[in-house]
Amino acid sequence: MKRYLGLDIGDRTIGVAVSDLLGLTAQGVETIRRKNLASDIARLGELMQQYETRELVSGYPKNMNGSEGERCEVVRSFIDEVKKVYPDIHVMFWDERLSTVAATRSLLEADLSRRKRKKVIDKMAAVFILQGYLDSIR
Repeated sequence: MKRYLGLDIGDRTIGVAVSDLLGLTAQGVETIRRKNLASDIARLGELMQQYETRELVSGYPKNMNGSEGERCEVVRSFIDEVKKVYPDIHVMFWDERLSTVAATRSLLEADLSRRKRKKVIDKMAAVFILQGYLDSIR
């Protein structure tokens, strides 16, 4: 049994979700407000330690036509930096093309105000990314 951390990596924030020990469900953990590379990676390391995992599922923001653009490069370079600090992690990339759309839709259905949605959207996107991955490995 192992836990996974799901990541929605953006320029200003990193949404984080965690799986249960059985790998069945994903729950939102937090939204890391990005300050600088070192502190972002340190916070991620604290979360990996807290949840006792070295398994990361990172959203991979392909273009709608399936090609890899600038956003994929940003995600890959961040993960490369994380691997330099934590070389024993295992990273899976998950096509996240519709995760933010799905997260926004579910928050709209929950009737959250725009301000509240803004605070949790990245965390929710991480939940959708991780849940998609978990469903695929079952």
